[in-house]
This record gives sequence, structure tokens and C-alpha cells, in this order.
Amino acid sequence: MASNLIQPHGGELVDLLVDDATAEDLKAASRDLPSFTLQPRHLCDLELLLNGGFSPLRGFMGQADYERVCSEMRLADGTLWPMPITLDVDPKTAEAAQAAGRLALRDVEGVMLAMLTVSDAWRPDTSGEAEAVFASSDPDHPGVGHLMRSTAPVYLGGTVQGLQLPVHYDFTELRRTPAQVRASFDEAGWSRVVAFQTRNPMHRAHVELTRRAAVEADANLLIHPVVGMTKPGDVDHYTRGRVYQHIIKRYPENSAMLAMLPLAMRMGGPREAVWHAIIRKNHGVSHFIVGRDHAGPGSDAAGNPFYGPYDAQDMLQDYTDELGVTMVPFKMMVYVPSSDSYHPVDEVDEGTATLSISGTELRDRLASGDDIPEWFSYPEVVAELRRTHPQKSKQGFTVFFTGLSGSGKSTIANALMSKLLERGGRPVTLLDGDVVRTNLSSELGFSKEHRDINITRIGYVASEITKHGGIAICAPIAPYAEPRRRNREAISANGGYVLVHVSTPLEVCEQRDRKGLYAKARAGIIKEFTGISDPYEEPIDADIVLPTVDQTPDEAAQTIIDHLVAEGYLDSIGD
Repeated sequence: MASNLIQPHGGELVDLLVDDATAEDLKAASRDLPSFTLQPRHLCDLELLLNGGFSPLRGFMGQADYERVCSEMRLADGTLWPMPITLDVDPKTAEAAQAAGRLALRDVEGVMLAMLTVSDAWRPDTSGEAEAVFASSDPDHPGVGHLMRSTAPVYLGGTVQGLQLPVHYDFTELRRTPAQVRASFDEAGWSRVVAFQTRNPMHRAHVELTRRAAVEADANLLIHPVVGMTKPGDVDHYTRGRVYQHIIKRYPENSAMLAMLPLAMRMGGPREAVWHAIIRKNHGVSHFIVGRDHAGPGSDAAGNPFYGPYDAQDMLQDYTDELGVTMVPFKMMVYVPSSDSYHPVDEVDEGTATLSISGTELRDRLASGDDIPEWFSYPEVVAELRRTHPQKSKQGFTVFFTGLSGSGKSTIANALMSKLLERGGRPVTLLDGDVVRTNLSSELGFSKEHRDINITRIGYVASEITKHGGIAICAPIAPYAEPRRRNREAISANGGYVLVHVSTPLEVCEQRDRKGLYAKARAGIIKEFTGISDPYEEPIDADIVLPTVDQTPDEAAQTIIDHLVAEGYLDSIGD
């Protein structure tokens, strides 16, 4: 039966999965070829390459495509495409892949997912890429930060042959490929479909605006949330998935459909809006909802937004005729108590009383346990959010100490642990620097690379403790800012995080020197010793600074307790 749906981008829905016989041949060939373990972003990109979500791409971009995409938002053949899709690898892997001509792509368990036939290898100018794609060089922008901090130095380009899609064990019935989504539309008799992109939980306002969008477009509705990588700090996709399953029941029968998209967002604002529209076009969508600051990362450290509120709408509108997807713009919805209904803010008469709750206010209400009114969200949605995001006094948290050797970190950490255990209520784990070195990182030395690995390991363990509702107290030296930043980001995604700088002067630490380490460092016996022959990068983002020269360990520990109470992570005694 012929389909009345919009044609895929480029005219053909790409399918890069090979047949079983070819897959077996590729597996056999891989035994003599180099392999590469894909990172989470690579896995998302590969899945959408293999299943046609990134049609017309047939692999990771070569240099010609990459450079024209960055400069002109087009592939080398002129096809509209706004976002680089690249495979970044370490130099050793790049050299081996170039020599062999092919590279086996595997998941973290070693399962071979695809074979890359290498066409290009080059070292990109990631700073130039950031400016071209994100119009920013600020590492606080998630896309720029990934390029600057996490991107390997060599890009490999080439066509891909897929053996299988990445394996998912969650929401399997909702993880539909573009071909499957299109088949569902055809089966339901849908020809005009408006898609709603989201990386957040949905509430009453979202339901109202999507209903309006579908009516205005005379179309059915696809709720198409991103369940790949989103912005750090976003609600996890497991919680959101349960919320979406509740939300879809709020629409009239046969008017809306739910499917999940394994996309690694770049938070690229205007360019990303065009990219999202292309991806939805490949899923059979004819109309695409774009709201205020679509796919934007918010503001920089100075409070300046990275993109204008309607830049994404303007850019997508510029390409509407070429793309063939109709943009459905919407503005902020507000609740009007007098009619118990939601309306676009620009349609409300001046002077009419309205209500709204921002994302920040919602998070604050969840953290404090305050009421979330039914006019804002549905009871079943609030219940799901409270399950995953209990109030602060029931969350796990990490207290992360940093300071020079001999500053008093371990002593204060032990005092803090005793006070917390005396209070009770949550398990407490102390990850002292020396103990971790003995039991978790005994094979590591004291080079910068090994120190970073050690701090990353401590952060991982603390993150797991925090995620499961416990208290982690970490007391390493942690001399470098970047590993501390990564730990804050990872741990904060699972609960509370407090960075404590034990600000003891170097001369005082040397005077204490109970282990004689400073003396050995001064004599050159110990190499790469923090504060002597290796730098200590004082934190500028510490939540607490302890001047231990003027404080006893008990007083310092009480300062931390007071901060935790003030932040809501601990109840006041007597509450």
C-alpha cells in the first residue's frame, strides 16, 4: 500500500543493517582488525545512522562533508544538514584503522555493532567547530564543553555496515525506528503528523499546547521525547518515560502516539532545531513544534543567553520550503484561574490573573517537599517525579574535601562522619585519600594522568553512594580543577554535592608534616608533590572554605553540618 507520508530527507530512508550472512562475514573479518569501544554519544549517533534517522547519511562524515556542514550547514553534495556527525578516536586507534582500512565498532560489552570502512582521518579544529556550529567558544555551553573537554583528537570518516542496533532493555515497545513509526502512521491512517520534541517531563501546559498545535495543523500528534544524551542535570529518561506513559493517556483516542528517540542532543539552538526537523521528517512527520529557545542551553555564567528566544524558529522558517516540514511555533502557556484553563500568554487579556511555575520553581518544590498544584501537573506525574526526586532531606549527598597534604582534611572528615552517624538516618561512607590509594588505586602513581584517574574513581564511587540515598565523604587532595568539575557534574546528577576547600596555608601544612612528606619533597626524594613540585589549583567554586588555622576539627565539622541543614539536606535537630 502506497504511503501518503512525507518523503525522507534526501528521498530515501537509509537502512544500514546488513543481512545475516554478511554480518557473520564481518564478525569473522573483525578478528584481524582493530576495534573501537563506542562512547554513549557515539552509540546514539550510530543507532540513528543504522536505522535511517540520520538519512541521507550512510556513515560518519568525511572531512569534505564535515567542513561544509560547519561552514554552510550542507553536505558536500549540497544537501541541507546542520550538525557534524563524527567519530572521534585516539591517535593510536586512528593509525591502526587507517592501516587496516576498516574498524570494528563495539559497545562496552564488546558486542560488535558495525564495521566502519575508513575513508578519512584528520585532526579537526574543535575551536573553529564550536564557533561555527554553536556560535560560541564558552565551555559552559554543553556542546562546546564536550568539544573542548571530551572529544578525542582525531576524526574518522567512512561508510558504516550495521550488524545490529545497540541493545536496550528499557521501554522496548516505545523504541521505534523511523520505518516502524512510519508503518504505525500508515496503519492508523495518518498522513499529517505534528511532532513534539522534549527532554523534560510533560505537564498540563505541554498537553494543552500540543493539543492546540495538532488542531491548528489539522494533524495527528507524535510525542517524540529524546532518551539519549541531553543536558547535564536533566531528569533521567527512566522517570520521564514513566511520565510520558501517563501523559499519552490524556489525549483523545487515536489522536496521539508516543515513541522514543535515542538522540544525543548538542543543545545547539537554531541549528539543532533544523536538525530535529530533519530527523522527524525521516520518521514521517510533516509538522514540527518549535518553542521558545528550542534546544538552547540557557545562559552563560554572566546570565547572557546563548541564543535569542526565537532564533530557532527564525532559522527553521528560513529552510521550511527546502525541507518540506512545516514549523508550528508556540509561545509560553499560562494558567488562567478564572476559566481553569491554559492559554498562550499573548492571547490573555491585559489585567487577567495568570499563574505559572518555572522549571526552577518546580525543582525547588520537589526538593523542599512543598505542594505542586493540580492546575500545574497531573497527580500521577507528580507522584513519578517525587519517587525519583525526593525532598532534599531524604536524598543522598556527597561532601567532597580538597586541600593540601596536611591541611586537616582527613581529621575534619572523620569528625564530620561521627556527627552524621550520631544523627543517623542514612548510611555514611568515608573515602579517605590514603585509604582509596591503598584499596582502589594501588596501581596508580602520582602523575597528573594517574591523579585524574584516582579522583574520577572516587567520584564514581561517591556518585553511586549518593544515587542510592547514602552519604559519601571524600577526602583526597584533588589538586586539579577539571576532575573536580567533572565529579561535581556527575554526582550532582544523582543528589547533593558540597565542595569543601580546607584552606590551610602551605607553611602550616609543612609545619604539621607528621609523615615527613614535605621534607622528602623538598629534598627531591618524592617527585610531583602537590604544593612543592606540582601545582595545587585552588577551587573558585567551593561551597565552603574552612580556614583551619583558626578552627578546631569539631568547629569545622559543625560548619559543614550547619551548611547541610541550611541547604535542606539535613533536618534541624528537633524537627
